[in-house]
Amino acid sequence: MPRLLPWLDQRQPDVVCLQETKLADDAFHELLGGELGARGYAVALHGEAQWNGVAILSRMGIDDVVPGVPGAPGFPHPEARAVSATCGGIRVHSVYVPNGRVPDSDHYHYKLAWLAALRAMVAAGPAAAMVCGDMNIAPADIDVFDPDAYVGQTHVTPPERAALSELQALGLRDVVRDRWPAERVFTYWDYRAGMFHQDLGMRIDLVLATETVAARARAAWVDRQARKGTGPSDHAPVIVDLDESPDGDIGPVVPPPSAPVLKRGARKLPQTS
Repeated sequence: MPRLLPWLDQRQPDVVCLQETKLADDAFHELLGGELGARGYAVALHGEAQWNGVAILSRMGIDDVVPGVPGAPGFPHPEARAVSATCGGIRVHSVYVPNGRVPDSDHYHYKLAWLAALRAMVAAGPAAAMVCGDMNIAPADIDVFDPDAYVGQTHVTPPERAALSELQALGLRDVVRDRWPAERVFTYWDYRAGMFHQDLGMRIDLVLATETVAARARAAWVDRQARKGTGPSDHAPVIVDLDESPDGDIGPVVPPPSAPVLKRGARKLPQTS
């Protein structure tokens, strides 16, 4: 959270989707409400203390706020993993998909059921929509630094990818991958073992948009600069410019990493080393 305000001042986004806020709604307002209001942002929240938590910040208006996903399962209780609102005529969903932990575990099946409920919610919504956030799924092998390193891990299993594909089958476009179909693009790097500096990452933070919205994209990129410095998140923001692009058609990763490890099988995940 200490890095959020400087980033907003630097990038000047009109709409922001946040995940893992780890704050109850009252605490979020107390901590950031004044600063965000001074910058012109209205806020939609669905939070809980210590865990999870999502938010939408908007300078384009914020209407019809819905916390959560109707019909979604809990683990065992409902978790603060989604909030949606209409911003500038677009239905925006900020989502933090369950991790899944271990393939075929209870949490893994919870993840798949939660995604099915999200799909039903989006299907019932308007034609102009975006689903943004930490999907905890790498859509394809190109979206991880080495598919061999992820054998037996979550985020890459066929059922998870199928659940994501079923969501996209509603007409949602993967805006970054559409813009950069063959490039190495990651949004998450483990804190351990120098993974960020070696560009050993995954692309699990997605911006999915219906056709009418995706057609307005003028740039789509990962703000890798925000992953640097003191006390960063292990994720980097994904930025999509609609209608006009103040920085031009930049990307896919800004600034680009240097000397990535490219040989398959050369590195394992820190937790399996």
